[in-house]
Amino acid sequence: LLTRGLGQPVLAANDAAYRDVPATPGLLQYVIVNPLHPETYDQARRMLQAPWCVGIKVHPEEHSYRISDHGDALFAFFEETGVPVKAHSGCPNSLPADFVPFANRFPRARVMLAHLGNGNGANGALDLQVRAVQAASHGNLWIDTSSARSIVPRLVEWAVDEVGAERLLFGSDTPLYHVALQRERIDCAEISDPAKQLILRDNAVRLFGLQTLPASGRFA
Repeated sequence: LLTRGLGQPVLAANDAAYRDVPATPGLLQYVIVNPLHPETYDQARRMLQAPWCVGIKVHPEEHSYRISDHGDALFAFFEETGVPVKAHSGCPNSLPADFVPFANRFPRARVMLAHLGNGNGANGALDLQVRAVQAASHGNLWIDTSSARSIVPRLVEWAVDEVGAERLLFGSDTPLYHVALQRERIDCAEISDPAKQLILRDNAVRLFGLQTLPASGRFA
């Protein structure tokens, strides 16, 4: 679950998700952290003790800060908590290359760069997330596939060739995009079935420690 907001509304949105998520079996929560509001760090520490709160979300564009200005504090917190992090990427405040120095300084941080192919901060470049993963010396960056750009011909296949299916995780970015379209892009990709299963299920199971998650269906 992604909760979003500016300033103090982040605290309220996190509280709402923390209250509502347990009511839906199988639903899990990212807790939002905004470095411009340090109280969100303490809120995240508390919420991450719950079994349904399994990760952190940061959104430099939505919250109007540059990852290059706040990366040390954020990545130190990522290491402290030890949970996976989803980060918006590809826009001016969140260029994937700007995450790399912090990933290299904080090797225990685990960060998913959202939106394969999003290059709105670099003249529409398609390769920003992939190049960042390649530049991370500790193998602690991943990419999620949630992006309208994922429908660009052979982008998914190229990413698998460049960094391996082990570095890609399925994402839908619902409600911005139709989930079935995003899923079909992986199902129909010209990659092996084991690679599809890694992207659609197994990488997330490992990253989030969901060892008890049952398989249901072909790549579910």
